[in-house]
Order: sequence, then structure tokens, then C-alpha cells
Amino acid sequence: MNVFISSKDNPTIKTAHALLTGSRQRKKLGKTVIEGTHLLEAYLNANLTPETVIVSESGLHNDEINALLNRLENVKTLTISDNLYKEIRTLGESLPIMAMIDMPHLDFNQPITSDCLIINGVQDNGNLGTLLRTASAVGIKTIVCTMGTASAWSPKTLRAGMGANFSLTIFEGISVDEILMKVKVPMFATSSHTDHIIYQTDLRQPLALIMGHEGQGVDERLLSQSAPIALPQPNGQESLNVAIAGSLCLYEMLRQRRYA
Repeated sequence: MNVFISSKDNPTIKTAHALLTGSRQRKKLGKTVIEGTHLLEAYLNANLTPETVIVSESGLHNDEINALLNRLENVKTLTISDNLYKEIRTLGESLPIMAMIDMPHLDFNQPITSDCLIINGVQDNGNLGTLLRTASAVGIKTIVCTMGTASAWSPKTLRAGMGANFSLTIFEGISVDEILMKVKVPMFATSSHTDHIIYQTDLRQPLALIMGHEGQGVDERLLSQSAPIALPQPNGQESLNVAIAGSLCLYEMLRQRRYA
């Protein structure tokens, strides 16, 4: 069903705008918004169905958008004026389509016995999205985000992740105590205070890789229960960006297991 909307006071439009701009509303409603054709295509390719799709009037003349609309069955679709779309969007100059989707709510009640990435207090959405994207690329399926970590389902993180969220099992708001109790594989934590270089570490067995806060690093309790690893920095930089460091570690895991 396609409905034309021109008023920003329409309840669905107001909700979409609130979800795009406010974490409180996302938490309250358990929903978020994906913007652009790439994320919507990734969502559909994961055999997921959006709740509502919003497209601008001019977007109906775009072949890529129409190809996606043709894949939607029994999904509420709103066509809105170009000006109204520009008022509520956050993505900028992209193909004008967005969709409201449900955010998964997963209970962290089973032991972790396979590879996982633990993200401990990473606060930048771009860094978080990059870590999710890289984890998905190398085949890590389970992500555990501790309390204080940026939201994996915020529009900014979703954009940085480029659809990786839809192929991952992401637990959020997990306490350190829960991790220490439920993670049953060896934990390896990046640290700038160790001489144990990652390239000298056997990463072939199932493990949990922990990436910490951009400034403070990994929580001391997690670090005390983990094998510390470091990336060599011959030129003496204090530390690497957490997304870059995490990507290097994840690909070293992949190298050892598939290409050594």
C-alpha cells in the first residue's frame, strides 16, 4: 500500500524523524531507521522485512529504488514530498529512501563457546560500525557490546557498518560480570602496556577478541582475565585508532587460520 504524505505532522513521519535523531525513542520503541538503497538492499538480502518504507516523490523515478520497492510485499510504503524528505533525512545526498525496522533484542543467556568480538566501551559510532563490518567480513558472527558502548543500531553505526549488522548476532548492554561468567573461550585483549606482539600469538583456536574504549582501553577486570596483545608500532605512536587496530587483529586471526 502506497500513501502520499506532505505534512511533517503525520505520525509515521514524526516517528521516523524521532528515531533518526534520538536514542531515547529508539530504546522506547525498539525500532530504528535505515537510510539509502544499500542498507535497505542488505536488509532485504538478509531475508528481513521492514515495518515501513518512506520514499521521496522524485525517488519513485529512480530505477534502483523501484527495484527495491518491487521486492516489498505487504509493507506499508509512504511517498512524501522532496522537501519533507530533506527535512527528516540524516544521510545527506543519497538516493531518497528509508525504512523503519525493528531492533533485535537478544538475551545474553547462553555460554559463548565460539569466536566472538567483545567491544568494551567504544563510543564513536564510526569506529563501532567499522568493527562490526570487519568482523562480518572475516566470519565472526557473535558480537558482545558492554555497557557504555555506542548503540549498534543507531543510524550512524548502521551507516558505518554498511549492512554488517544484519549478518551478526549482537548483544548490547552486557556487564563485565556477565562476560566473565558466560564467555567460555580464551580472551585476548589489546593493550599498549605489553610486549606480547600479536604476530607471535597463536590465534587459531576459538577465542574472544576484546577491543576497548578509545582513550581508556580495555576494562581492568577484563584485561586481568585476558592474554594481552599488542600491534607493533616501530615509529613509536602511542596507540592506533581502535577500528584500525581491531581490523588488523581480526585479519591476523583470519591469516593464521586460512593463509598461514
